Amino acid sequence: MWRRALITTILSGLVFLSAPFQMKLERGREPDILFVAREHLDRLLESRLDGPADVVVEITSPDSLLRDRGEKLAEYELGGVREYWLIDPERERADFYRLDAEGYYERAPVDAEGVYHSEAVPGFRLRVEWLWQEPLPKVLNVLREMELI
Repeated sequence: MWRRALITTILSGLVFLSAPFQMKLERGREPDILFVAREHLDRLLESRLDGPADVVVEITSPDSLLRDRGEKLAEYELGGVREYWLIDPERERADFYRLDAEGYYERAPVDAEGVYHSEAVPGFRLRVEWLWQEPLPKVLNVLREMELI
């Protein structure tokens, strides 16, 4: 699977991976989604990412909420994951954390229009309401709004 993502890397400078794919920090974790920038491709091995991803996305569930907001947040911060996104579908809440200059997470804001602008993935922005929209927005409309096409 990651070989397919590697082709995306050549085109966009990023690798997008989803579970099950292990990210090895102090211990192994399988984030729901992770992004690896071109400058960190040396961390990408056949069976795992050896070191922090640039962005980790966790989609919470009632069983994982405390682990995602506590243990994983602390582990990803200590491990150097630049951005940690917590998506809580039950509460329709999205929290974004970025490492500051001292290596601690701080909450990252969304703008006045409800859009999150990633620093770890230059040019990427997410309209948070899309996460809860029923039906989900059409992919082409999202790509147009993000000015990717």
